Amino acid sequence: MSPRQLADRPAPILPGLSLRPLEDEDAAEVLAHFADPRVVEFLDIDPLSSLDDALSTIGWAKTQRDAGRGVRWAIREAPGGRFVGTCGFNALIFDRGRRGEVAYDLSPAWWGRGIMSAVMPALIDFGLDTLALHRLEAMVTPGNGRSCRLLERHGFVFEGVLAGYGYWKGRYWDQIVYGLTRGSLDPTLKEDQTAGRSPRF
Repeated sequence: MSPRQLADRPAPILPGLSLRPLEDEDAAEVLAHFADPRVVEFLDIDPLSSLDDALSTIGWAKTQRDAGRGVRWAIREAPGGRFVGTCGFNALIFDRGRRGEVAYDLSPAWWGRGIMSAVMPALIDFGLDTLALHRLEAMVTPGNGRSCRLLERHGFVFEGVLAGYGYWKGRYWDQIVYGLTRGSLDPTLKEDQTAGRSPRF
């Protein structure tokens, strides 16, 4: 997919939430979000400590989107309300395959309030339908049971563990791989997701 084609794709529309590509004006909220050790516990980054760190994170997301290699949205209460977290695709592959790596994070104040149960079906639809991907995948750091359960509820299948897959925070980390391919999603599950829960504010 060309960068222009990706940029022209509107973000998914969700009841009670808005998704918008991360921009520099989000820096203060991105800093507060990713400075929280609870948010980055299972991520491949250290807690952010400055606005420059936040702008660098946003810059990475913008570079991915401008190159057609990924997209990261800010999740907010609609319209334009409080910052909830981020979600999107860390990587999009269109050469010798059509796949995307799903990624997401929420501020602790929003945990357990149905936000990702509302967002995940929209991410799946955006990947499989809007971007015409064949495969979606997610990498989960061991210990993040909440993320594993979320993926399994939405049709992702445990595929294995990549030993010593990444290096951050001064050590090597295993990564649990979950996958979902076109045609593998149970239609009744998708109907349940479409009916879905509304997030609790």
